[in-house]
Amino acid sequence: MRYEDDLIEEVRERNDIVDVISSYVSLKKKGSSYFGLCPFHNEKSPSFSVSREKQMYYCFGCGQGGNVYTFLMEYNRLSFVEALQELAKRAGVELPEAEQTPEEKKQADAKVVLKEMNKQAAIYFHYLLKSKRGEKAMEYLRNRGVSPEMIQKFGLGYADIYRDDLYQYLKKKGYTDYQMKESSLVTIDSVRGSYDKFFNRVIFPIMDASQRVIGFGGRVMGDGEPKYLNSKETILFDKGRNLYGLNYARRSRNQGIILCEGYMDVISLHQAGFTNAVAPLGTAFTSNQALLLKRYTDEVILSFDSDGAGVKAALRALPILRENGLKGRVLSMKPFKDPDELIKAEGAEGYQKRLAEAEPGRMFEMLVLYDQYDQKDPESRTEFIREVAKLLAQIEEPVERNAYLTAAANRFMVVQKDLEGLVNQYGLGYQYEKVNEQYKKEPETRERKQEKKENYQNQPQRILLTWLVEHPEIYPVIRHYVGPDDFLTPLYHAVALMLFGQLEEGQPLNPARIMNQFTELEEQKEVAAIFNTHLQYDPSAEDRDKALTDVIKKIRLASIEEEMIHTGDIVRWQELLTQKTKIQKLNIHLS
Repeated sequence: MRYEDDLIEEVRERNDIVDVISSYVSLKKKGSSYFGLCPFHNEKSPSFSVSREKQMYYCFGCGQGGNVYTFLMEYNRLSFVEALQELAKRAGVELPEAEQTPEEKKQADAKVVLKEMNKQAAIYFHYLLKSKRGEKAMEYLRNRGVSPEMIQKFGLGYADIYRDDLYQYLKKKGYTDYQMKESSLVTIDSVRGSYDKFFNRVIFPIMDASQRVIGFGGRVMGDGEPKYLNSKETILFDKGRNLYGLNYARRSRNQGIILCEGYMDVISLHQAGFTNAVAPLGTAFTSNQALLLKRYTDEVILSFDSDGAGVKAALRALPILRENGLKGRVLSMKPFKDPDELIKAEGAEGYQKRLAEAEPGRMFEMLVLYDQYDQKDPESRTEFIREVAKLLAQIEEPVERNAYLTAAANRFMVVQKDLEGLVNQYGLGYQYEKVNEQYKKEPETRERKQEKKENYQNQPQRILLTWLVEHPEIYPVIRHYVGPDDFLTPLYHAVALMLFGQLEEGQPLNPARIMNQFTELEEQKEVAAIFNTHLQYDPSAEDRDKALTDVIKKIRLASIEEEMIHTGDIVRWQELLTQKTKIQKLNIHLS
């Protein structure tokens, strides 16, 4: 499917990149750009830059970059056409019907089939739960205190004891073995036969924020292992980018979002009126899930189990929340194991009270440390105070650090001046370590060395394109010596054609429009790097002219030599030899 270039540009222009990305990433303005934590890799210091002027983003840490289309493609795992359609809908632009390429049609059809198959499976599982065959699963849910309303709301179901029950059902619905295999609902094995992924389990349909079933979780009936089983990832389902219950929690009027451990915790909390509860999908909490929550709230309350595993999970989640601009608090479940037990013992009122008393994240971390040391032993207590100081030293914001310092001194009965001295002492070491992280390098692989070699060969082309983007005023001079056809690397040649065209027509440079022509993510990443690199050179006119001359010489000589290798015309070969001699003597003066 291909839309007209002017329409693609209209949709892009009507979706300001800062506004779009701000709905996914917390951005702060610094100078003419906006910065935040990169959503494509874990980092503690913001290196993700968004330019309203260029209508582009670029991460100086991992190199991801592009325009507003690229961002949606990478973040939401969309094709170019899907990103275009989403942005058109956002901007109120009506798109004409367009023909799809065979590959686009194949991908689109596969998604439609999988969505419908998941829906049919969810309906079937729910039907089984309410049938005589599902009595055992229904009894389990009743014993857990799950109301009929919650069973209906979350579409709970049952997978029967027969290993090919769903397979036979979907087969009758007309789905092929290949389609069922791609759904991850069924395993197709030429030796063992076809069998369901879920059997003899209570089923929890997993929905995305738009209420579409994208996967399933299953709780085994009895003592089988694993206790909980989740769908494998598909073209619709990414465990690290979705949360159970978010389809309801995002519309909740309750303050903040409660993050708990599992499906039953979410259902118990929703049943008690806490409709803002969500849970990860059988994996540890991820940065992408934090970014997902950031769309709907600024505060997350962790309501994990009170055992050691729950405490560790909270300690892992808190830094992830902070790194993604979210405030984190931790609710105490003691002496109860999980939200379900707490609510049954103390009711919704008791849970609400604990919610209000939830500890701020950093204070929780210090309280965990407190329990790890013998406070009556002087040496142990001294070590505890040192560890608290190390935690406080990592708080970069002075106001927040001072507030926690005062709170810690009061709560743990430490002389504030002494604690402050330790914090300052450890702070210097922490800052030193942070600065030097950039120098830690992994050993170079053979592939990396080859990549560096290719980069060296392509470097002059890339440098000149970047130079033109940063200093378009040099174009009237350089156009007499080099043109788009001298850029031998296909990607750079395509960029040069568009860039030279804009400059020749005297148009203001529009990097984001050039990006529209590239639909492959790797290409977009490379083009974004061209438009976001800053050249470092001596500002003196002599050195500037020398550097520019050197770059143009390398590009033209490579172009001439390439043509000399492939031409069979002796006259043309002699002309190229003459051009080569002239280029070798070239000296460019910009002023």
